[in-house]
Amino acid sequence: MKLLVLGGTQFVGRAVVEAALARGWEVDVFNRGSAGVPDGVRALAGDRTVAGGLSALATGTWDAVVDTWAREPRAVQDTARLLRGRAGRYAYVSTLSVYAWAPPAGYDEGARVVEGDPGAGLTDYARDKRGGELAVLESFGAEASVFARAGLILGPYENIGRLPWWLARIARGGAVLAPGPRELALQYIDARDLAAWVLGAVEGGVSGPANLVSPQGHATMGRLLDACVSVTGSSAELRWTDPERIVAAGIKPWTELPVWVPPGTDMHDALHAADVSRAVGTGLVCRPVEETVADTWAWLETLGGEVPRRPDLTIGVTEEVEARVLAG
Repeated sequence: MKLLVLGGTQFVGRAVVEAALARGWEVDVFNRGSAGVPDGVRALAGDRTVAGGLSALATGTWDAVVDTWAREPRAVQDTARLLRGRAGRYAYVSTLSVYAWAPPAGYDEGARVVEGDPGAGLTDYARDKRGGELAVLESFGAEASVFARAGLILGPYENIGRLPWWLARIARGGAVLAPGPRELALQYIDARDLAAWVLGAVEGGVSGPANLVSPQGHATMGRLLDACVSVTGSSAELRWTDPERIVAAGIKPWTELPVWVPPGTDMHDALHAADVSRAVGTGLVCRPVEETVADTWAWLETLGGEVPRRPDLTIGVTEEVEARVLAG
């Protein structure tokens, strides 16, 4: 298989490239060239956001394309139009956020989605991703399009900072504000498992959308944080705290306490209660949460413990707020 990865140097794109190389595929990557690529990968330089920025893709053929773009849909539209007839299949890493808010617990791929415009500029995350899906459909049609509707993505090289924040906080030790309940169900996907499913889908002829997170019962908040304590070797004490107390303190779910959202809310239904039977039926296999946590910690240690963060997001509760809630 000859694969073109649009991006390919950060988090999900990096996982896709590494997985394809492990399968013995021939891999080309297209990006701005700001980061290096693994040995054996051909780098094509360009910028999808400027006129003439796709010139490096003007020639060539590929069996499949994997696209992780998360901004203006017209960049996907321009690329898909350029590659139409020269690439066999187009896999787009989309998101559960394309479903109209708030999808009920147990929602599948037939749930209502937001409106999107394939030729639009930057709008908001949900409509941008839906516009990207429509842009792929416009050029490649339903049978040659694959949409990996991912939810929470974790694993080594995470550039959001959610799991890295928990690992760094727990490694610091002391009493840790652990948002309850311990048995709260979580759905997420390791970027490497996402990559494996996407490559299997394009190779196996899977088409259309798939909700791509772990099945219900795969992980809980307790298992996630227990794994963080274990791999860091920390003496941290997890202080499990009722959701009502956390919300009353003004702590923001998902961001200030990453991954966690209160049970019984529309936010939990949307983020941690999707039906993933289609993904499982088409090859999704999810590694244990303990493996994801251990591998993420091993990677963080190579960075000296520094937590990667996106500059546009605030992740993690402050020490002062945590101490106040624990003391209350």
